[in-house]
Amino acid sequence: MRAIERASDLFVSGKPRPAAELVAQGRRIAEYCRVGRNRFLDATGAKSEVVVKRRAMAERRITQHAHIGFRSLDRTIDAMGEIHARAAENGVCVSRFGITLDWSMGYPEASRSGRSRGTGIVLDGPGDFRRLADAAPAAMHCGDFMLGLPAALENTQAALVAGVTTLGNLGQYFTFRLLGWDDDVATTEATVAAIALIAAQDVEVLVHSNLDDGFAAIFLDMSSSIGMVLLEKYIVEDLLGARVAHCYGHHFSDPATRHAFHAALVRVSDTPGSMIYGNTVSYRSLPAGNYADCASYLLTDILSLSRFPSGHAINPVPVTENLRIPAVEEILEAQIFAGRLVQCARRFENLFDWRAADATADALVAGGKVFARNTLDGLAALGVDTRDAGALMLALRQIGPRRLEAMFGAGALNGAERRPLVPACWAGELDEVADAWCQSRQDVSEKVRDLSVCIGTTDVHEHGKYLVTRAFSSLGVRFVDAGVAVDPAVLVSCARESGADAIAISTYNGVAVRYVRDVMAELARGGSKIPVLIGGRLNEIRDGSNSDLPSDATADLAALGALPCPDLDAAFAVMAGIAQGRNGGTK
Repeated sequence: MRAIERASDLFVSGKPRPAAELVAQGRRIAEYCRVGRNRFLDATGAKSEVVVKRRAMAERRITQHAHIGFRSLDRTIDAMGEIHARAAENGVCVSRFGITLDWSMGYPEASRSGRSRGTGIVLDGPGDFRRLADAAPAAMHCGDFMLGLPAALENTQAALVAGVTTLGNLGQYFTFRLLGWDDDVATTEATVAAIALIAAQDVEVLVHSNLDDGFAAIFLDMSSSIGMVLLEKYIVEDLLGARVAHCYGHHFSDPATRHAFHAALVRVSDTPGSMIYGNTVSYRSLPAGNYADCASYLLTDILSLSRFPSGHAINPVPVTENLRIPAVEEILEAQIFAGRLVQCARRFENLFDWRAADATADALVAGGKVFARNTLDGLAALGVDTRDAGALMLALRQIGPRRLEAMFGAGALNGAERRPLVPACWAGELDEVADAWCQSRQDVSEKVRDLSVCIGTTDVHEHGKYLVTRAFSSLGVRFVDAGVAVDPAVLVSCARESGADAIAISTYNGVAVRYVRDVMAELARGGSKIPVLIGGRLNEIRDGSNSDLPSDATADLAALGALPCPDLDAAFAVMAGIAQGRNGGTK
C-alpha cells in the first residue's frame, strides 16, 4: 500500500474550499429552498418522515419499505399507487418507497447529456420529484445518486421542495466514482454544501447513508463499519448540524451477526434509521428457494426491531430480484409476505438466548470506537484538519477502506493485515465459495498457473472481483488490480503496461455492452489483441427498447469479441484456453 506521510499526499488534486464557506453556501440556498408538502406529510400530519418514525418507535410498530426499480416515471408513479392501495387491502401498510435513480443523475445536470445510463430512473427537475412524492400517501425515499456525488446540491434542492425528508446516499460519497469524472474536490464541495442545506431546514431532514454502499462493503472487520458510523455521525451531526440515518443489510447474512450489528448500531446512534436492506446477495436460487433466505433475514430484522426499536423499516426484497427487476405483483407479494411474518414473529421472541449476539455487539462497539478514535487522531497527526468536514471527508475517500482499516483498525496486526475482531460476513461467504471451488480444480491448476490477468469493475460493486481474484490466485493466476469503477481507457492502459495476458471485467449496473464496446475500441486504437473476459450481471436496457427491464446481453458481448463468463467454471475454461494459446498449445 502507498505510504501516507502527510496531508499533501492525500490532496494531490487540490483541497475543497473551507467547510465554513460551503456551510454558508448551503444556508444561503436554504433561505429560498424549503421543505415542501406532499401526500405523505399531509396524510400523517407530520412535518417530516422522522416524526413518523419516532411514532413507530414509541408504539414498537414495524414499518415496511418497498423498492421500485422501473426506468419509466409514469410506470413508477402508477406502481407506487397500486402497491400501496393493494397492500392496504391485504392489511399491510407500505410506509415508504425507495426509488432507484439512475447513476447518470449523479452528474451535474448541465453535463448529463451524452452520459451512459444504467437501469434506473432519470428525473428532470423538481417537477418530476414532486410527481413521485405525490404518487402515494407514503414517504418517498431518495437514496442512491443524490448526496455524495457531483450533482448533490441540485438534486437535494429538487427533493426538498417536493417534501422528501430522508435522502442520501452519503455512503456512496466514500466509494462511488462516476465513469469519466475525476473531480473529487467538486464532489466533496457539493456534498458538504448539500448537507448544510439540509441542516438549515426548519424541519428535521435525515441524511441517509447506506453503509453497504460505503466502506462496509469492503471492510474485512465489521467493527470498522461501526467505526464508520461514528465518523459519519461526527461529520454530519457534530460538524455540519444535520442528522444521519444509517442503513445496512446487503451483506449481513449470518442472523446472529446481523442482529448483533443492529444492537451495536442503536448503542452508538440515537438517530432513527432509514431501513434495513434485504440481504440480496443471498438470493442465488429460484424464487421458491429465495423465500428461505427472505424469511431468514426478515425474521432476524423483525426480532431485532422488537428488541431495539430504531425507526428502521424492514425491506422485503422480491425473490425474483437476482433474475430481473421485479414487477408490481412480485413487489406486492413480498410486502404481504413480510406483513404476515411480522405477525408470526411475535411467537419467536422468547425462543432465543441473545447473550452471544450481545457479546458480539459489545465487541463491535468497542472496536468501532477504537477505529474512529485512531482514524481521527491518525489523520490529525498527518496534518488533516479533522474539524473541517470537507477536508476530513476527502481524506477518508482518498485513503480508501483497505488502507484505512490497515492503518487504524481495531484488530491486531498480522503481518501487513489486521485480524478482524468480527469478520465480515460477505468476505467469509465468498472465501468459502472460492475455497470449495478451488478444491475441485487443484488437479488441473497447471492449466492456468502463471497467467497474468488485469482485473477491474465497471462500477463500485467489487464482490465479483474479490471472488475471482480469491479463487484464481489460489490456482497460481497473477492479478493486476486496475481498480473499481475504472474508465475503459485506464483499464486497457493498465493491462498494456503490466503485460497482462487477459483483461477481466466484473459488472453489475447494467452497462456491460457499452463498457465492453469502449474497451474494445481502446484496444483497437492501440493495436492490442488482449482477450477480454466479463462476468457479473450481463444485462442492459437496449437503446430504443419499449421495456424498462434489462435483457440478457451475453450474445451482444460475444458479438463485440468479449468472452462472457457466467461463473467460475466458465472463467476457468476461458483462462485455460488463453494460457494454452500463450504457451503454443503446450498446456
